Amino acid sequence: MARFLYKLGLFASRNRKKVLFGSIGVLILVVSLGLGMGVHLNGEMNIPGTKSEEAMEVLKEEFSQGPERGTIQVIFKAPEGQTLESESAQNLIAESLESISQDPEIESVVSPYEGGTISFTREIGYAVITYKNEATKVTEASKEHVLEIVEQVRSKGMQAELGGTVEFSALEIGGASEIIGIIAAFMILAITFTSLLAAGLPILTAVIGLGIGVMSVIIASNFVEMASFSLILAIMLGLAVGIDYGLFIISRFRQNLVEGKGVEESIAHANATAGSAVIFAGLTVIIALAGLSVTGIPFITIMGIAGAFTVLIAVLVSVIVVPALLGMAGERIRPKAKAASAERLQKDHEQSNSWGRFITKYPLPIALAGILLLGAISLPALHMQTGLPDFGSKSTETTERRGYDLIADGFGPGMNGPLAIIIKADGTNDVQAAFAKVAKELGELPNVAMAMPPIPNASGDVAMVTILPGTDPKDEKTTDLVHLIREKAVEFKEKDQVEVMVTGSTAVNIDISEKLNEALPKFAALIVGLALILLMMVFRSILVPIKAVLGYLLTLTATLGLVVFVVQDGHFAELFNIPAAGPVLNFLPILTAGILFGLAMDYEVFLVSRMREEFSHTGNAKGAVLSGLKNSGTVVTAAGLIMIAVFASFIFVEDTMIKSMGLALSFGILFDAFIVRLTIVPAVMTLMGRTAWYLPKWLGRILPNIDVEGESITKNFEEKRKSVIQ
Repeated sequence: MARFLYKLGLFASRNRKKVLFGSIGVLILVVSLGLGMGVHLNGEMNIPGTKSEEAMEVLKEEFSQGPERGTIQVIFKAPEGQTLESESAQNLIAESLESISQDPEIESVVSPYEGGTISFTREIGYAVITYKNEATKVTEASKEHVLEIVEQVRSKGMQAELGGTVEFSALEIGGASEIIGIIAAFMILAITFTSLLAAGLPILTAVIGLGIGVMSVIIASNFVEMASFSLILAIMLGLAVGIDYGLFIISRFRQNLVEGKGVEESIAHANATAGSAVIFAGLTVIIALAGLSVTGIPFITIMGIAGAFTVLIAVLVSVIVVPALLGMAGERIRPKAKAASAERLQKDHEQSNSWGRFITKYPLPIALAGILLLGAISLPALHMQTGLPDFGSKSTETTERRGYDLIADGFGPGMNGPLAIIIKADGTNDVQAAFAKVAKELGELPNVAMAMPPIPNASGDVAMVTILPGTDPKDEKTTDLVHLIREKAVEFKEKDQVEVMVTGSTAVNIDISEKLNEALPKFAALIVGLALILLMMVFRSILVPIKAVLGYLLTLTATLGLVVFVVQDGHFAELFNIPAAGPVLNFLPILTAGILFGLAMDYEVFLVSRMREEFSHTGNAKGAVLSGLKNSGTVVTAAGLIMIAVFASFIFVEDTMIKSMGLALSFGILFDAFIVRLTIVPAVMTLMGRTAWYLPKWLGRILPNIDVEGESITKNFEEKRKSVIQ
């Protein structure tokens, strides 16, 4: 691989204009196609085959009145000291609903008075507006029409908010967060390279790769059902790894210049060495993300593939376009020479820095301190509760959140997540009596605020009972109620010959969360096994891969612990602008496990491969640790800071899902890069000494030899230089 990348680097540098303009041409092509075809992110987050999904299919089959249509709840609250039964309130509501009904997209409008949807205190009520099309196809003009009328109602002294299936606070894709991340990355690169030109190159290549990758995902969304979060994940990953991979190759190029190599040789050598590490590191990220398909969960699989493809593009751009740009920049990004002094020259020749000397002097207490710190941060993960955010998770500045709160105040918290119970007759003689008996017993279960009378279908052999839990949809007691109903379903089947199923958005979300939680250990075991095999091939060692995997597991548990501490328990919620404490996003643990695995292996490869290179030359284990920290520590530090800056920029967006993902990944990188890789790993490597690099001979013969650091290229270069000197 190193030889191929060496030749590729030479080709790209010698044909730099063709390579650069070719990549820009590809970017223009995919952007044109993407903008022309448009974004179609309408995939649902569901899991076929769950109990709630099966019940939902029965519900649609037996009670559906045609295609599913978008609905809006317009929630009204009477002014202080008044009720909705006053003449002024009735007139205002009637006028507003009449105006709304003028929209040709609307099929029907049912007022609170017609539908009987007024609270016991008569202060809160809601109207139901049904569109002719499904929720995702309601036009922006129609939404604006509703919002305008709602504002008119508010201006007349009555509170009016919105709910339902039609989204008014849409998910933001692209914008200020990406720009903030890019600016922060540029500043870090400028400080690292002390050169604005050198700092700009990784940004440029990352933007090219990001544009090609993200626009390709947008094009794919026209052919594959894809949730909006797939594109967000692709943007976050493509930007972060694109900058980091460019950083690694450019850093090695500048180092080669300092060592006396020519520009072309420096480019080719950097592509062969750092480029090999980039390909291996990118491959681990791609495999981890593509490995999400083993969960058997469609929307998670699509997310993983979208992210993996964007990373693949970032890798290709790094090893093809970066050498071309380096060929254009040439000597202009050579590190500036500093004034020589005996002290500085001595310091430069030392194969260590102050941090490396500190760690190798006190390896045991440092390793224990790092492990105990991450262990303590991991503790909250023991009581992690997962779920999908709903309107109750949004900011109080959104109309959906205010509407959610009004519904809870007027009708009870369970009204925001009713359970639909499907009862199917199965050989019983008196069907209606069996339906009534089941409904009565369900209404007597703990935490049931209300059970509606059974509503039979047209044939009379299936009935639906709506149950309002006494608690919020995200509350654990609501989850317990769903499980209790399913336990009672077994009794109903035996005693009453009826089949009872539970569905509704709350039950669906519960099933999705539990299915994802079941898949997490299997996925983690898969990628841990993969890591052991891959790292064993790279480092030709048994203990180094085991240490790397244990470090990854520490990173993962600490990340989940911090997310639970902040998102679920509500600590520092104001600092991170989290509107309300609630369950952890249900697909966040498994996505975080995959992404952090790939990124953790990135840092492991870039840091420890340098240690292995030094050890193979000198046989000095402690010296290898010191050399690795000195030569790769700065680059890993800059790469970690860039990743943190990019991911952290997504913490302060409004959407709760994006916010929690940004929080998890930014702190995950913080823990892995700075506590695990730059602290615990060198301390443990020092403690292990030469045994860290032990590999049985029989295993060494089986494992393929992956030349990640380009040792063969380095050897050839040294031989050529000696022959020239002679």
